[in-house]
Amino acid sequence: MPAVYNLRWESKRAGTRHAGCLAGSSAIGRIGVAVVGLATMPTLASADYLVPRPPGPPLTAANAQAASEQALFDLGTTFLERAGDQATWGPNAATGNNPGGGGASQSAVPQTFRSWAELYGISSRTDAQGAFTGDHRTTYGGVAGFAATLLPGLNVGVTVDQSATSIDMPQAQQSAQLGLTQFGFNVSYTRGDWTLAGVVVHGLGNIAAQRGTFSGLALSNYSGQLDGALGELSYYWSAGQNRIVPKLGIEYVRAQTDAFRESGGFDPVTASGVSGERTRVLLGAEIGHYWLIDGHVLDLSGYGKFVDNVVQDLDPLAISVNGQTISLQGVVESQYGADAGAGISYGLTQALRVYANYDGKFRQNIVSHQGTLGIELRVLAGGVDLTFAAHLAAGS
Repeated sequence: MPAVYNLRWESKRAGTRHAGCLAGSSAIGRIGVAVVGLATMPTLASADYLVPRPPGPPLTAANAQAASEQALFDLGTTFLERAGDQATWGPNAATGNNPGGGGASQSAVPQTFRSWAELYGISSRTDAQGAFTGDHRTTYGGVAGFAATLLPGLNVGVTVDQSATSIDMPQAQQSAQLGLTQFGFNVSYTRGDWTLAGVVVHGLGNIAAQRGTFSGLALSNYSGQLDGALGELSYYWSAGQNRIVPKLGIEYVRAQTDAFRESGGFDPVTASGVSGERTRVLLGAEIGHYWLIDGHVLDLSGYGKFVDNVVQDLDPLAISVNGQTISLQGVVESQYGADAGAGISYGLTQALRVYANYDGKFRQNIVSHQGTLGIELRVLAGGVDLTFAAHLAAGS
C-alpha cells in the first residue's frame, strides 16, 4: 500500500495542534513545525535499493586454491625432471655414463638392476597477480625407485614420490597444506652418444586450507590430482675430460582441484572445481669437467635451459556466497623463463660419492632457489645396484 505521511502543524496563537492538508490557509496561523510527504513515493516493497545487500565473496577468498593448483604444476614438473634424470642415469651425466667419472660409453656399465631413494626440499615464491596476493611455498619429500636394463641401451624404471608442501599467504590471511603422492614410469634408449628418454607421472593429493575472517577461521578440505609427461632427447659429446650434453625436451602437465565448501568463520564460501594444463619446450645444455685426484673423481658441472610455456590454459575460479558469485583467473607463469644450476661431485670410492647442487628457476613472476647436499652409494651384488641418495635441500 502507499506510504502514508501525516501533515501536522501547530498554531501557537491557538495553542492547539491540527492534522490535515496544508492547503487552504492563512487564517490558521503561522506554521511552527511541518513534515510533508508525497503520496506518490515508491512503496516499501518496491524500494529494494533501500535494503542493504549481504556482502559477496572476497576477491582473495580463493587464493589458497589458486596457490595449491600452482603447487601441483610445480611438483609435477619437479618429479618429471627427477625421474628424467634417473632415466638417463642420475643428476650427473659424467658419473652416470661412467662410474669412474670418465667418458666411457653407457654400455660399459655392468648394471642390470638399480634402486634408489632420495630426500629433497624445495622453496619457491610467487609474486602477486591480479587478485592473487602472492605466496611462499616450502616442500619436503622423499623418492624411491627401481630400474632394470632389459636390453643393451634400453632401461625402464618405476618411482614413487611422497611430499608435503606448506603454502603461506600472509597478505590474504590464508595458508594451506598439500600432501601429494606421485607415481612415475620412465624409459630410456641409448644408441651411441644419443639418448631418448620418456617419463609419465600421476599424482594424487589432499589439500587442507584455512582463511582468516573477523569471526574465526574458515576451513576447507578437498582433493587434487595431476598427470604429466616428459620427452627428452640428448647428445653426449666428450673431449678428454670435458663434456657438453645438449638437451631438447617437451613437457606436459595437467592439474586439477575439486570443488569445496568452507566451514566456520564469517560467510564461508563455496568454490567450483578447476583444472588447467601447461605445455612447455625446454632447450639447453649441460657442460662439465672432471679431474682424477689420487684415484678419486672430482666433477664440476653446470646447466642452463630456456623455457617456453607455449600453452597455459587454466579454468577460472568461481566463488559463491550469499547468492552472489564472482569469477577469478588462476595463476600462470610468464611465457618465457630460464632454469639454471651447477653441481660438484666427489667420488670417495667407486661406489660412494658426495655432491652438492644448486638449481634455480627464474620466471617473471615466479622464482625458486634450491640447494642440495647429497650422498650416493652403489653396491653391486649379483648384478643388482642398490643406490641410496640422501638430499638435504634448502632454498629461499
